[in-house]
Amino acid sequence: MANVRAGLIQMALKADTGDSPEAIRDKMNEAHLPLIDEAGSKGVQILCLQEVFNQPYFCPSQDVKWYGAAEKVPDGPTVSLMKEYAKKHSMVIVVPIYEEDITGVYYNTAAVIDADGSYLGKYRKSHIPQVAGFYEKFFFKPGNSGWPMFQTAYCKLGVYICYDRHFPEGWRALALSGAEYIVNPSATVAGLSQYLWKLEQPASAVANGCYIGAVNRVGTEAPWNIGKFYGSSYVVNPRGEFLVEAGEDQDELVVADMDMEMVREVRNLWQFFRDRRPEAYNSLTAI
Repeated sequence: MANVRAGLIQMALKADTGDSPEAIRDKMNEAHLPLIDEAGSKGVQILCLQEVFNQPYFCPSQDVKWYGAAEKVPDGPTVSLMKEYAKKHSMVIVVPIYEEDITGVYYNTAAVIDADGSYLGKYRKSHIPQVAGFYEKFFFKPGNSGWPMFQTAYCKLGVYICYDRHFPEGWRALALSGAEYIVNPSATVAGLSQYLWKLEQPASAVANGCYIGAVNRVGTEAPWNIGKFYGSSYVVNPRGEFLVEAGEDQDELVVADMDMEMVREVRNLWQFFRDRRPEAYNSLTAI
């Protein structure tokens, strides 16, 4: 298998949260375009943006205003725009946005666009937190898309979103479905999360013999000020080794070259898939 060049874009909010969701969407989409073009000029083949990339992280509130941020997938304005840029750069783009299914039913979703600009499908965030400052169940219904693997022009791709990363079952399901590279777009702030950020995903890469790209936003967002989004976006290989890591404070595009042959090498060396005992795990789903 060939090398695949991965890219991640982390970015601070470029709009006032007092603006309308539509105005914020347009400003954030526009702010990302130069970095998407930069990714294209650097030969990035698979690009992932951060969780709900074109809105603030509005979940500290419980304000129905933000339902207006939801868009249709794949026919809404943002996915339509990103399809143009995917085709322009022959680049797979993972587009995490707030999705409206029907009025009153909303998901935290990532659309996957292939390198020819075609829409491959979507993943809807499966695990939805509900703790102080993170009232996500007010905004997002738990995903019902299963664990799709997307056969892109460059590799077999999986998507997991933010809080999902704490649950090993989904990583395993994505890898068993064939994913060689899994991206985790996130919005996570300093505290315990920052320690886990550099622990869980490298461990999941090792356990599943795959590459993982983790992308997190930067900055603070008024009026909620729940903490600093600490960036630190990175790509790790199937041995859990860091290939590239962004800083904590700046808008940044990070780029890493992934030797996809390593997926086969590691899975053949560490025979975790062969040695699994699914028939012994029934009690895990009965609790």
